[in-house]
Amino acid sequence: MAGQRILWFFFRSIIIGAIVASLILLLVPELRHGSGVAFSSLFKNEPVSNRLSYYDAVSRSAPSVVNIYSVSIENNNLFSSTSRERTNLGSGVIMSEDGHILTCYHVINNAASIFVALQDSRIIEAEIVGYDVFTDLAVLKINAENIHPIPQLSEPNTRVGDFVMAIGNPYNLGQTITQGIVSRTGRNGLANYVDFIQTDAVLNQGNSGGALVDSEGYLLGITNANFKTFDAQRRVRDVDGVNFAVPYTLAKRVMEDIIVNGKVTRGQLGFSGTEYQDKPGILISNVASGSPADLAGVQVGDVLLAIDDKIISNAASTLDFIAETPPGTLLQLTIVREDKSLTIQVKVGELGTD
Repeated sequence: MAGQRILWFFFRSIIIGAIVASLILLLVPELRHGSGVAFSSLFKNEPVSNRLSYYDAVSRSAPSVVNIYSVSIENNNLFSSTSRERTNLGSGVIMSEDGHILTCYHVINNAASIFVALQDSRIIEAEIVGYDVFTDLAVLKINAENIHPIPQLSEPNTRVGDFVMAIGNPYNLGQTITQGIVSRTGRNGLANYVDFIQTDAVLNQGNSGGALVDSEGYLLGITNANFKTFDAQRRVRDVDGVNFAVPYTLAKRVMEDIIVNGKVTRGQLGFSGTEYQDKPGILISNVASGSPADLAGVQVGDVLLAIDDKIISNAASTLDFIAETPPGTLLQLTIVREDKSLTIQVKVGELGTD
């Protein structure tokens, strides 16, 4: 009996083995041709796309861009005491962990209250720290934890042709990303408060105060406005593809001055002029009446050669130097008038907002 059970066990094993082998040959044709099985095909990964994406850059910078809602109270007309509440829409950029936010001054101008909507859905009331009308920048402050300052470089080195993205909240549709290139770069001196970065990244109502970032998510500027002109009927219209942002370095300096001093202080002498093509110096073309330059005796037609014995290289750097000189500082101007060299002492004034 025992021998029969052993034989039956072997016979049953052979039958089961033959059946399994037949099934394997049926399911894996390669074995019937002796080519073997490529087991790596059993562990294939999903194909990796080679598409170009800036998802990582947006992920680093977008949480730092907030929506700003400024509420103001307006009278309907001069002959009525009734008033209505008006909400202005804009964007802002979280610049520091302690809650300082940069935005545009025109976004919060005349606001009775300001609310900041973070990307994690928190809505926090903000206070105005200060503003600068020349650069159209304002600094806000919120008290909040777990906020994310935008990635920043001390010197972004923005170049014409660089890829950029504008992040903001156009038409209150929610955070939106548009892309373009830098069409023209702006200088960063305090005197040059209208020489912004020009880009073709689309800006619409609500984008003002948002972030212009590079392909790695670093802040290049604070988006400001698109270019406008008049049509044949003298109506204001937007110009597609011409948009502006305040350069990061200038915006950062303005913000720091506002936080420390409550305002941005710029020096001024009250003259304008043109530089020469092939030699140093600035030909004075206008002197404002009652200005420091006028009171010191600077005249139209004078040629400014040096300030404090530093030769004038170009008009832009000269204006920046004057703007960054504290008001009340005495400067020595080297001037040529009717082929005679003169030295004039002038006290730097403060650039006003008039």
